[in-house]
Amino acid sequence: VSCVKTVVIAGPTASGKSQLSLRLAASLGGVVINADSLQVYKEFRVLTARPSTSDEELVPHRLYGLISVATSFSVGKWLVAARQEIQRAHDKAQVPIFVGGTGLYLRALIDGLAVIPEIAEKTRSRATELHNRLGGEKFWVELAKLDPESAGQIKATDRQRLIRAWEVVEDTGV
Repeated sequence: VSCVKTVVIAGPTASGKSQLSLRLAASLGGVVINADSLQVYKEFRVLTARPSTSDEELVPHRLYGLISVATSFSVGKWLVAARQEIQRAHDKAQVPIFVGGTGLYLRALIDGLAVIPEIAEKTRSRATELHNRLGGEKFWVELAKLDPESAGQIKATDRQRLIRAWEVVEDTGV
């Protein structure tokens, strides 16, 4: 008999992940842990098809409705909370069952994240303002001047990743 340490259920929206997680949690003595980037927000229950309150009462659920949309949140913060939930579940002899379709969150859980220092708020503001002023294509050209390797891996239409890459190189020089 093998010991299940952690279960991950991933897939597209409306593919039955939540119902499967409920059945598994009930049969394995598990706890359902959110791995969806939008379901962490309190205000998005209906918009994100978050489990109903009655589903949440059937088995323990964690990291759903965790924060307000007004609060800054990141995959790094989610990963810290997710690791705490894994430990908490194991301490209670429960099986952690991660459910979600956010590939970045699941990749971070499985592979970890690159260590990147905190970025100064001033740098974040400058990056966003510069992107807003230049637009994606010209901003990508600016990033390519600073960090050709990162620019080569990011599409000019990927606003979030472009800005993050610019912030990191601007603040760290790396």
